[in-house]
Amino acid sequence: MLSERLLSTAVREASKNYLKLNRTGDTMVPPPDPHKEYMLYMHVPFCERLCPYCSFNRFPYKEERARAYFASLRKEMLMVKELGYDFTSLYVGGGTPTILIDELCRTIDLARETFSIREVSSETNPNHLIPAYLKQLEGRVQRLSVGVQSFDNGLLKQMDRYDKYGSAEVILERVQESVPYFVSMNVDMIFNFPAQTQDMLIHDVESVMASGATQTTFYPLMASPAVERSLARTVGKVDYNREREFYEILDYMLTGGKNPQFSHSSAWTYNRHDYQETLPGEQRPAGSDMIDEYVVQFEEYPAIGSGGITYLGENLYVNTFSVKEYNEAIANGRMSLMGKTAFNKHDRMRYRFLMQLFGLRLDKRQWERDFGCTVENGLPVEMAFMQAVGAFDRNNAEELTLTSKGRYLVVVMMRQFFIGVNNLRDQARSALPGEERELLFGSGCALK
Repeated sequence: MLSERLLSTAVREASKNYLKLNRTGDTMVPPPDPHKEYMLYMHVPFCERLCPYCSFNRFPYKEERARAYFASLRKEMLMVKELGYDFTSLYVGGGTPTILIDELCRTIDLARETFSIREVSSETNPNHLIPAYLKQLEGRVQRLSVGVQSFDNGLLKQMDRYDKYGSAEVILERVQESVPYFVSMNVDMIFNFPAQTQDMLIHDVESVMASGATQTTFYPLMASPAVERSLARTVGKVDYNREREFYEILDYMLTGGKNPQFSHSSAWTYNRHDYQETLPGEQRPAGSDMIDEYVVQFEEYPAIGSGGITYLGENLYVNTFSVKEYNEAIANGRMSLMGKTAFNKHDRMRYRFLMQLFGLRLDKRQWERDFGCTVENGLPVEMAFMQAVGAFDRNNAEELTLTSKGRYLVVVMMRQFFIGVNNLRDQARSALPGEERELLFGSGCALK
């Protein structure tokens, strides 16, 4: 549709302007603002095999390299503490954070000893959903997010995930067995694969429902230019023209009809109803509200680890993508910041607009306190466009909320924004030294 194409173009061009990486000599992130609440993001960049569609910082796993890296992570965590930060929430992303379960547990334990951590969210892959791992994660991690991507065996083979992680039937059984270990069990899915049919998508949604997962995230397929060629060779060229149709199918299956099993917690994340409901006066357990897009709940956050991206104040910082350079920086008592980009007031307003609408509600009163203007005066073009295309359900003095059409338009904007972030990662990745570039792009790697 025209509104989707216009939005895609607008967000793509805006991202090019403010997601440009500039070299920095900064050795530490700024100290915290005592009036703000932060989350700590931790990156673990190791995988047993590299998926062709992934733009995150990741390297082929070697135990010796990974153990040295976890030791550096723990040192950097203490540096952040010395800056004056405290956190109630920790998100561990990757890569595959559970690649060395003993090191991960040791690192989470230190985080709990060092900060006021109440909730931990970690990513994992289906082959790690086994009792030996689950028992160690139980109690340490409140929300586990497993990258399934699809329950179609043909698509899993196309993505080179079938041999790595097992058949769809094996993965489904493992998810079902893992649910009781965690406050929240999230299943990460991807929709709009070139070879995916509507029937395949319907089967994926039905499998998520059958898994017992308390939460699911359905991402649209997206890629930066750096992985676009490998993506096209393995799963095919992405067709964004059918993305809305696929989104509407999965969205209705999860949240529509007389007795929907799920409701939205963001434009593409869904929580199971019986999981969300509590008795009057009951408090929901820590971790139950966490989602993969933690930027909805925590607008600002420091990130530790190679490839981590920090957003604080007016600046976005990127840590070196080189594990070697990262370890050297931490050993020398400094953080591994290699680049940053500054956001002006208009950039920050656009970022807030996107992230809060992605979280389904923009708080107009908070906006006026933080920016000194109304959202209508701050972003007149964006507001006029979204109003004209019927994106807003409620638009009053207190809040903006979305119609079903508005939710899809936010999915489009987020997809283009994340492609822009992936481009930022590509800029950082281009600075890798020769031996690490060979690990990613050499003849034996999936990212040729």
